[in-house]
Amino acid sequence: MRVLIINTSERIGGAAIAANRLMEALKKNGVKAKMLVRDKQTDHLTVLSVGSSWLMPIKFVWERFCIFIANNFSKKNLFQVDIANTGTDVTSISEFQRADVIHLHWVNQGFLSLNDIEKIISSGKPVVITMHDQWYFTGVCHYSDKCEKYKTLCQDCNLMSHKLFGDIPKKVFEKKQQIYKNARITFVGCSKWMADLARSSKLAEGHRVVNIPNAIDTELFCPSDKTAARKEFNLPEDKRLLLFGCQRITDERKGFNLLVDALQIIKKEHPELSNKVEIVVVGGDSDKVADMLSFNIIPVSYVSDPQKMVQLYNAIDIYVTPSLQDNLPNTIVESMACGIPCVGFNVGGIPEMIDHKENGYVAEYKNAQDFADGIIWALSADYSSLSSNARSKAVKTYSESAVARKYTEIYEN
Repeated sequence: MRVLIINTSERIGGAAIAANRLMEALKKNGVKAKMLVRDKQTDHLTVLSVGSSWLMPIKFVWERFCIFIANNFSKKNLFQVDIANTGTDVTSISEFQRADVIHLHWVNQGFLSLNDIEKIISSGKPVVITMHDQWYFTGVCHYSDKCEKYKTLCQDCNLMSHKLFGDIPKKVFEKKQQIYKNARITFVGCSKWMADLARSSKLAEGHRVVNIPNAIDTELFCPSDKTAARKEFNLPEDKRLLLFGCQRITDERKGFNLLVDALQIIKKEHPELSNKVEIVVVGGDSDKVADMLSFNIIPVSYVSDPQKMVQLYNAIDIYVTPSLQDNLPNTIVESMACGIPCVGFNVGGIPEMIDHKENGYVAEYKNAQDFADGIIWALSADYSSLSSNARSKAVKTYSESAVARKYTEIYEN
Protein backbone atom coordinates (compact mmCIF):
# COMPACT_ATOMS: atom_id res chain seq x y z
CA MET A 1 0.00 0.00 0.00
CA ARG A 2 1.27 3.46 -0.97
CA VAL A 3 0.14 6.45 1.06
CA LEU A 4 0.90 10.04 0.08
CA ILE A 5 0.69 12.54 2.96
CA ILE A 6 0.21 16.13 1.80
CA ASN A 7 1.02 19.12 4.04
CA THR A 8 2.13 22.70 3.38
CA SER A 9 5.37 22.41 5.35
CA GLU A 10 7.67 19.53 6.18
CA ARG A 11 8.71 20.61 9.68
CA ILE A 12 7.42 24.07 10.63
CA GLY A 13 4.24 24.15 12.68
CA GLY A 14 2.35 21.61 14.77
CA ALA A 15 0.52 20.05 11.81
CA ALA A 16 3.77 19.61 9.87
CA ILE A 17 5.45 17.91 12.82
CA ALA A 18 2.46 15.62 13.32
CA ALA A 19 2.25 14.73 9.61
CA ASN A 20 5.98 14.01 9.45
CA ARG A 21 5.80 11.81 12.53
CA LEU A 22 2.87 9.90 11.05
CA MET A 23 4.88 9.22 7.90
CA GLU A 24 7.73 7.78 9.97
CA ALA A 25 5.33 5.75 12.10
CA LEU A 26 3.69 4.25 9.01
CA LYS A 27 7.05 3.40 7.47
CA LYS A 28 8.15 1.60 10.64
CA ASN A 29 4.93 -0.40 10.54
CA GLY A 30 5.14 -1.65 6.97
CA VAL A 31 3.32 1.07 4.99
CA LYS A 32 5.01 2.74 2.00
CA ALA A 33 4.41 6.34 3.04
CA LYS A 34 5.78 9.51 1.51
CA MET A 35 5.14 13.18 2.15
CA LEU A 36 4.47 15.91 -0.42
CA VAL A 37 5.07 19.49 0.71
CA ARG A 38 5.48 22.99 -0.61
CA ASP A 39 8.09 23.99 1.97
CA LYS A 40 10.80 21.34 2.31
CA GLN A 41 13.32 21.82 5.12
CA THR A 42 15.44 18.64 4.98
CA ASP A 43 17.00 16.32 2.41
CA HIS A 44 14.94 13.29 3.46
CA LEU A 45 14.26 11.12 0.43
CA THR A 46 10.68 10.27 1.41
CA VAL A 47 9.72 13.95 1.63
CA LEU A 48 8.98 15.38 -1.81
CA SER A 49 8.63 19.01 -2.82
CA VAL A 50 6.21 20.30 -5.42
CA GLY A 51 9.21 22.22 -6.73
CA SER A 52 10.58 25.68 -6.22
CA SER A 53 9.08 28.46 -8.28
CA TRP A 54 8.88 32.23 -8.10
CA LEU A 55 5.11 31.71 -8.11
CA MET A 56 5.03 29.95 -4.73
CA PRO A 57 5.60 33.01 -2.51
CA ILE A 58 3.39 35.07 -4.80
CA LYS A 59 0.49 32.67 -4.25
CA PHE A 60 0.91 33.00 -0.50
CA VAL A 61 1.04 36.81 -0.71
CA TRP A 62 -1.89 36.92 -3.15
CA GLU A 63 -4.22 35.05 -0.80
CA ARG A 64 -3.20 37.25 2.16
CA PHE A 65 -3.63 40.36 -0.01
CA CYS A 66 -7.16 39.32 -1.04
CA ILE A 67 -8.08 38.78 2.62
CA PHE A 68 -6.50 42.14 3.50
CA ILE A 69 -8.52 43.95 0.80
CA ALA A 70 -11.75 42.11 1.67
CA ASN A 71 -11.35 43.16 5.30
CA ASN A 72 -11.25 46.85 4.38
CA PHE A 73 -7.43 47.02 4.35
CA SER A 74 -7.15 45.67 7.90
CA LYS A 75 -4.50 43.21 9.07
CA LYS A 76 -6.82 41.95 11.78
CA ASN A 77 -7.63 38.25 11.36
CA LEU A 78 -5.19 38.05 8.45
CA PHE A 79 -3.93 34.63 9.55
CA GLN A 80 -7.07 33.37 11.25
CA VAL A 81 -8.73 32.60 7.94
CA ASP A 82 -7.88 30.97 4.61
CA ILE A 83 -9.95 31.42 1.45
CA ALA A 84 -7.93 28.94 -0.67
CA ASN A 85 -8.28 31.00 -3.84
CA THR A 86 -4.89 29.98 -5.23
CA GLY A 87 -2.62 26.97 -5.06
CA THR A 88 -0.86 24.17 -6.91
CA ASP A 89 -2.30 21.22 -8.83
CA VAL A 90 -0.53 18.12 -7.46
CA THR A 91 -2.52 15.46 -9.29
CA SER A 92 -0.05 15.26 -12.19
CA ILE A 93 2.91 14.50 -9.89
CA SER A 94 4.09 10.90 -10.30
CA GLU A 95 3.93 10.09 -6.57
CA PHE A 96 0.32 11.21 -6.50
CA GLN A 97 -0.54 8.99 -9.44
CA ARG A 98 1.20 5.97 -7.85
CA ALA A 99 -0.44 6.43 -4.46
CA ASP A 100 -3.27 4.16 -3.29
CA VAL A 101 -4.45 6.62 -0.64
CA ILE A 102 -4.18 10.41 -0.48
CA HIS A 103 -3.89 11.77 3.04
CA LEU A 104 -4.44 15.52 3.37
CA HIS A 105 -3.25 17.39 6.44
CA TRP A 106 -2.80 21.20 6.74
CA VAL A 107 -2.67 22.54 3.17
CA ASN A 108 -3.37 26.25 3.62
CA GLN A 109 -1.62 29.59 3.02
CA GLY A 110 -1.48 29.27 -0.73
CA PHE A 111 -0.47 25.60 -1.08
CA LEU A 112 -3.73 23.99 -2.25
CA SER A 113 -6.71 25.92 -3.54
CA LEU A 114 -10.30 24.71 -3.36
CA ASN A 115 -10.00 23.77 -7.04
CA ASP A 116 -6.85 21.76 -6.28
CA ILE A 117 -8.63 19.88 -3.48
CA GLU A 118 -11.52 19.23 -5.85
CA LYS A 119 -9.12 17.70 -8.40
CA ILE A 120 -7.64 15.45 -5.71
CA ILE A 121 -11.07 14.21 -4.65
CA SER A 122 -12.23 13.85 -8.25
CA SER A 123 -9.22 11.64 -9.02
CA GLY A 124 -11.18 8.72 -7.57
CA LYS A 125 -8.48 7.85 -5.06
CA PRO A 126 -9.62 7.32 -1.45
CA VAL A 127 -8.99 10.49 0.55
CA VAL A 128 -8.27 10.76 4.27
CA ILE A 129 -8.30 14.24 5.83
CA THR A 130 -6.67 14.81 9.21
CA MET A 131 -8.11 17.92 10.81
CA HIS A 132 -5.44 19.82 12.75
CA ASP A 133 -7.94 22.65 13.13
CA GLN A 134 -11.50 23.36 11.98
CA TRP A 135 -10.81 24.71 8.47
CA TYR A 136 -11.96 21.64 6.54
CA PHE A 137 -15.48 21.86 8.00
CA THR A 138 -15.94 25.64 8.32
CA GLY A 139 -16.11 28.35 5.69
CA VAL A 140 -12.74 30.06 6.14
CA CYS A 141 -11.71 30.02 9.83
CA HIS A 142 -9.21 27.72 11.51
CA TYR A 143 -10.86 28.07 14.91
CA SER A 144 -14.46 29.23 15.22
CA ASP A 145 -14.31 30.17 18.92
CA LYS A 146 -17.97 30.40 20.03
CA CYS A 147 -19.41 30.68 16.50
CA GLU A 148 -21.43 27.64 15.40
CA LYS A 149 -22.58 28.80 11.97
CA TYR A 150 -20.54 26.00 10.39
CA LYS A 151 -23.21 23.59 11.62
CA THR A 152 -25.54 24.84 8.89
CA LEU A 153 -23.97 27.53 6.68
CA CYS A 154 -21.13 29.96 7.31
CA GLN A 155 -22.30 33.48 6.48
CA ASP A 156 -21.95 37.00 7.89
CA CYS A 157 -18.63 35.90 9.37
CA ASN A 158 -17.20 37.86 12.30
CA LEU A 159 -13.68 37.39 10.91
CA MET A 160 -14.30 38.64 7.36
CA SER A 161 -16.12 41.64 5.98
CA HIS A 162 -18.57 41.08 3.13
CA LYS A 163 -18.83 44.70 2.00
CA LEU A 164 -16.36 44.64 -0.91
CA PHE A 165 -16.45 41.14 -2.43
CA GLY A 166 -19.66 39.72 -1.04
CA ASP A 167 -19.93 36.97 1.57
CA ILE A 168 -16.67 35.08 0.94
CA PRO A 169 -17.06 32.61 3.86
CA LYS A 170 -20.48 31.63 2.53
CA LYS A 171 -19.08 31.13 -0.98
CA VAL A 172 -16.19 29.02 0.33
CA PHE A 173 -18.53 26.94 2.51
CA GLU A 174 -20.81 26.24 -0.45
CA LYS A 175 -17.80 25.38 -2.64
CA LYS A 176 -16.57 22.88 -0.04
CA GLN A 177 -20.06 21.40 0.13
CA GLN A 178 -19.99 20.90 -3.62
CA ILE A 179 -16.48 19.36 -3.49
CA TYR A 180 -17.33 16.90 -0.71
CA LYS A 181 -20.61 15.80 -2.26
CA ASN A 182 -20.48 12.13 -3.34
CA ALA A 183 -16.78 11.98 -2.39
CA ARG A 184 -14.92 9.14 -0.66
CA ILE A 185 -13.58 10.96 2.40
CA THR A 186 -12.70 9.89 5.93
CA PHE A 187 -12.28 12.84 8.28
CA VAL A 188 -9.92 12.29 11.22
CA GLY A 189 -9.94 14.48 14.30
CA CYS A 190 -6.70 14.45 16.27
CA SER A 191 -8.86 14.84 19.37
CA LYS A 192 -12.35 13.64 20.26
CA TRP A 193 -13.25 17.30 20.62
CA MET A 194 -12.29 18.06 17.01
CA ALA A 195 -14.06 14.95 15.71
CA ASP A 196 -17.25 15.89 17.56
CA LEU A 197 -17.16 19.43 16.13
CA ALA A 198 -16.73 18.01 12.63
CA ARG A 199 -19.67 15.63 13.06
CA SER A 200 -21.88 18.62 13.86
CA SER A 201 -20.93 20.42 10.63
CA LYS A 202 -23.08 20.30 7.53
CA LEU A 203 -19.90 19.78 5.50
CA ALA A 204 -19.08 16.43 7.13
CA GLU A 205 -22.61 15.14 6.77
CA GLY A 206 -22.63 11.67 5.21
CA HIS A 207 -18.90 11.18 5.67
CA ARG A 208 -17.05 8.99 8.12
CA VAL A 209 -15.54 10.93 11.03
CA VAL A 210 -13.15 9.23 13.47
CA ASN A 211 -10.69 10.20 16.18
CA ILE A 212 -7.01 9.25 16.03
CA PRO A 213 -4.36 11.14 18.04
CA ASN A 214 -1.04 12.35 16.69
CA ALA A 215 1.86 9.90 16.91
CA ILE A 216 5.13 10.42 18.72
CA ASP A 217 8.38 8.47 18.85
CA THR A 218 8.32 7.47 22.51
CA GLU A 219 11.82 6.06 22.20
CA LEU A 220 13.15 9.49 21.27
CA PHE A 221 10.87 11.46 23.56
CA CYS A 222 11.62 9.76 26.85
CA PRO A 223 12.85 10.65 30.35
CA SER A 224 16.55 11.35 30.84
CA ASP A 225 18.85 12.81 33.48
CA LYS A 226 17.53 16.23 34.54
CA THR A 227 20.87 17.56 35.78
CA ALA A 228 22.61 16.80 32.48
CA ALA A 229 19.71 18.32 30.53
CA ARG A 230 19.90 21.56 32.52
CA LYS A 231 23.61 21.83 31.90
CA GLU A 232 22.91 21.51 28.16
CA PHE A 233 20.81 24.70 28.26
CA ASN A 234 22.71 26.44 31.08
CA LEU A 235 19.63 26.31 33.28
CA PRO A 236 19.87 26.63 37.08
CA GLU A 237 20.01 23.30 38.91
CA ASP A 238 18.57 24.61 42.18
CA LYS A 239 15.26 25.99 40.79
CA ARG A 240 11.84 24.56 39.97
CA LEU A 241 11.39 25.30 36.27
CA LEU A 242 8.15 25.79 34.36
CA LEU A 243 8.14 25.64 30.56
CA PHE A 244 5.81 27.46 28.18
CA GLY A 245 6.33 27.05 24.45
CA CYS A 246 4.65 27.57 21.10
CA GLN A 247 5.58 28.64 17.58
CA ARG A 248 4.76 32.29 18.32
CA ILE A 249 4.50 33.35 21.96
CA THR A 250 2.43 36.43 21.17
CA ASP A 251 -0.34 34.40 19.44
CA GLU A 252 -3.43 35.40 21.47
CA ARG A 253 -4.92 31.92 21.11
CA LYS A 254 -2.02 30.47 23.11
CA GLY A 255 -3.15 32.40 26.20
CA PHE A 256 0.15 33.83 27.36
CA ASN A 257 -1.62 36.74 29.08
CA LEU A 258 -3.49 34.29 31.31
CA LEU A 259 -0.20 32.69 32.28
CA VAL A 260 1.02 36.17 33.24
CA ASP A 261 -2.09 36.63 35.41
CA ALA A 262 -1.65 33.21 37.04
CA LEU A 263 1.98 33.90 37.89
CA GLN A 264 1.05 37.24 39.42
CA ILE A 265 -1.45 35.42 41.64
CA ILE A 266 1.24 32.93 42.69
CA LYS A 267 3.63 35.79 43.42
CA LYS A 268 1.03 37.41 45.68
CA GLU A 269 -0.25 34.29 47.42
CA HIS A 270 3.05 32.38 47.62
CA PRO A 271 5.83 34.98 47.86
CA GLU A 272 8.18 32.30 49.20
CA LEU A 273 8.37 30.87 45.67
CA SER A 274 9.89 34.05 44.19
CA ASN A 275 13.43 32.72 44.50
CA LYS A 276 12.57 29.07 43.90
CA VAL A 277 10.62 29.10 40.61
CA GLU A 278 11.72 30.35 37.18
CA ILE A 279 9.96 30.32 33.82
CA VAL A 280 11.51 28.97 30.61
CA VAL A 281 9.82 30.37 27.50
CA VAL A 282 10.60 28.81 24.13
CA GLY A 283 9.41 29.95 20.71
CA GLY A 284 9.22 32.94 18.42
CA ASP A 285 9.06 36.33 20.20
CA SER A 286 10.19 34.74 23.50
CA ASP A 287 12.59 37.64 24.06
CA LYS A 288 9.73 40.16 23.84
CA VAL A 289 7.83 38.96 26.90
CA ALA A 290 10.56 39.04 29.56
CA ASP A 291 9.15 42.13 31.27
CA MET A 292 5.62 40.72 31.49
CA LEU A 293 6.25 37.98 34.04
CA SER A 294 6.50 38.36 37.80
CA PHE A 295 9.09 35.58 38.00
CA ASN A 296 12.52 35.38 36.44
CA ILE A 297 12.18 34.37 32.80
CA ILE A 298 14.68 32.42 30.70
CA PRO A 299 13.92 32.97 26.98
CA VAL A 300 14.90 30.26 24.51
CA SER A 301 14.59 30.81 20.76
CA TYR A 302 12.60 28.40 18.58
CA VAL A 303 14.06 24.87 18.81
CA SER A 304 13.79 22.87 15.56
CA ASP A 305 16.01 19.92 16.49
CA PRO A 306 13.83 17.18 18.12
CA GLN A 307 16.73 15.86 20.20
CA LYS A 308 17.38 19.35 21.58
CA MET A 309 13.70 19.64 22.40
CA VAL A 310 13.81 16.33 24.27
CA GLN A 311 16.67 17.72 26.34
CA LEU A 312 14.70 20.88 27.07
CA TYR A 313 11.63 18.95 28.25
CA ASN A 314 13.81 16.85 30.52
CA ALA A 315 15.40 19.98 31.95
CA ILE A 316 12.14 21.36 33.32
CA ASP A 317 9.70 20.26 36.03
CA ILE A 318 6.27 21.21 34.70
CA TYR A 319 4.90 22.16 31.28
CA VAL A 320 2.22 24.87 31.35
CA THR A 321 -0.17 25.40 28.45
CA PRO A 322 -2.74 28.22 28.95
CA SER A 323 -4.04 27.78 25.39
CA LEU A 324 -7.57 29.15 24.84
CA GLN A 325 -8.43 26.86 21.94
CA ASP A 326 -6.37 23.92 20.79
CA ASN A 327 -6.80 20.55 19.13
CA LEU A 328 -4.20 18.07 20.40
CA PRO A 329 -1.04 20.08 21.20
CA ASN A 330 2.17 18.27 20.26
CA THR A 331 3.88 20.01 23.16
CA ILE A 332 1.70 18.22 25.72
CA VAL A 333 2.30 14.83 24.07
CA GLU A 334 6.04 15.50 23.96
CA SER A 335 6.17 16.66 27.57
CA MET A 336 4.23 13.66 28.84
CA ALA A 337 6.40 11.24 26.87
CA CYS A 338 9.39 12.74 28.68
CA GLY A 339 7.64 12.20 32.00
CA ILE A 340 6.78 15.87 32.53
CA PRO A 341 3.44 16.69 34.23
CA CYS A 342 1.32 19.35 32.49
CA VAL A 343 -1.07 22.09 33.56
CA GLY A 344 -3.68 23.31 31.05
CA PHE A 345 -7.20 24.64 30.68
CA ASN A 346 -10.31 22.51 30.21
CA VAL A 347 -10.66 23.30 26.51
CA GLY A 348 -10.39 21.51 23.17
CA GLY A 349 -8.45 18.25 23.27
CA ILE A 350 -6.44 19.17 26.39
CA PRO A 351 -8.65 17.37 28.97
CA GLU A 352 -8.36 14.22 26.84
CA MET A 353 -4.58 14.37 27.29
CA ILE A 354 -4.13 15.55 30.86
CA ASP A 355 -5.80 13.29 33.43
CA HIS A 356 -6.71 15.66 36.26
CA LYS A 357 -4.48 15.17 39.30
CA GLU A 358 -3.06 11.96 37.84
CA ASN A 359 -0.47 13.24 35.36
CA GLY A 360 -1.16 16.95 35.67
CA TYR A 361 -3.87 19.47 36.38
CA VAL A 362 -6.85 20.59 34.25
CA ALA A 363 -7.90 24.12 35.24
CA GLU A 364 -11.27 25.76 34.74
CA TYR A 365 -11.34 27.52 31.35
CA LYS A 366 -9.89 31.04 31.40
CA ASN A 367 -9.67 30.94 35.21
CA ALA A 368 -6.24 32.34 36.06
CA GLN A 369 -6.75 31.60 39.77
CA ASP A 370 -7.41 27.91 39.09
CA PHE A 371 -4.47 27.81 36.69
CA ALA A 372 -2.28 29.23 39.46
CA ASP A 373 -3.69 26.64 41.88
CA GLY A 374 -2.85 23.94 39.36
CA ILE A 375 0.77 25.04 39.14
CA ILE A 376 1.06 25.12 42.95
CA TRP A 377 -0.58 21.69 43.17
CA ALA A 378 1.79 20.19 40.58
CA LEU A 379 4.82 21.68 42.34
CA SER A 380 3.79 20.17 45.68
CA ALA A 381 2.35 16.79 44.56
CA ASP A 382 4.18 13.46 44.45
CA TYR A 383 6.34 14.31 41.44
CA SER A 384 7.56 10.76 40.91
CA SER A 385 4.00 9.43 40.50
CA LEU A 386 2.95 12.32 38.25
CA SER A 387 5.97 11.76 36.04
CA SER A 388 5.41 8.00 35.80
CA ASN A 389 1.71 8.46 34.98
CA ALA A 390 2.48 11.02 32.28
CA ARG A 391 4.96 8.70 30.60
CA SER A 392 2.59 5.71 30.76
CA LYS A 393 -0.27 7.69 29.19
CA ALA A 394 1.94 8.85 26.31
CA VAL A 395 3.27 5.38 25.52
CA LYS A 396 -0.16 3.76 25.65
CA THR A 397 -2.04 6.40 23.66
CA TYR A 398 0.39 8.20 21.35
CA SER A 399 3.10 5.68 20.46
CA GLU A 400 3.91 5.22 16.77
CA SER A 401 2.72 1.62 16.66
CA ALA A 402 -0.65 2.42 18.27
CA VAL A 403 -1.39 5.35 15.94
CA ALA A 404 -0.04 3.65 12.79
CA ARG A 405 -2.26 0.63 13.44
CA LYS A 406 -5.38 2.80 13.61
CA TYR A 407 -4.55 4.67 10.41
CA THR A 408 -3.69 1.44 8.59
CA GLU A 409 -7.15 0.10 9.41
CA ILE A 410 -8.70 3.21 7.86
CA TYR A 411 -6.56 2.95 4.73
CA GLU A 412 -7.46 -0.72 4.28
CA ASN A 413 -11.16 -0.01 4.67
